[in-house]
Amino acid sequence: MIILQINSSAKSSGSESTRVATNIVNKLLAANPGATVEVRDLAANPHPVLDEAALQALFTPADQRSAEQAARVALDDALIAQVQRADVIVLGAPMYNFGITVQLKSWFDAIARAGVTFKYTENGPLGLLQGKKVYVATSRGGMHKDAPTDTQFPHLKMFLAFIGLTDVEYVFIEGQGYGPEVAAQQKAAADARVEELLA
Repeated sequence: MIILQINSSAKSSGSESTRVATNIVNKLLAANPGATVEVRDLAANPHPVLDEAALQALFTPADQRSAEQAARVALDDALIAQVQRADVIVLGAPMYNFGITVQLKSWFDAIARAGVTFKYTENGPLGLLQGKKVYVATSRGGMHKDAPTDTQFPHLKMFLAFIGLTDVEYVFIEGQGYGPEVAAQQKAAADARVEELLA
């Protein structure tokens, strides 16, 4: 088993989404002693944003790309290959201003490639990253789960399904800005959810 942990918090320490994602990985390792883990920290090693130069590189035929364009596409290729070889993906995805972080958005932009991780068919788009288990740990300052203010969850669910990742479990760490007592209660609830999922 290959486990891929993606940390997308801007924090180098003290991130609840990273803490819970790491807890999930540790539980998986305990249950699968032969498993290997690859960790990609998108804050420590940010992926370049999808700008005009990147788009030009991606839409230029491979044999016609400049050295600079080939190098830019190779960065995305590396992320795609990492996702393709993973059996389990554990995603730490905090909510920032009602959405995903810019770090995670850049990763999404890199791994979504027509003909590679999804394709269009006469019946609509088809995700090609199938047969993988995904766990998402998402922390929030407020209480947004099942509320109109949660625009992050639909984005995560839609994007993951679009590229074929449909076997997804979510762990919500809510109310982290509501003071120590509420934050502690929500952390405990999240940890209990991890125990339930990986019992």
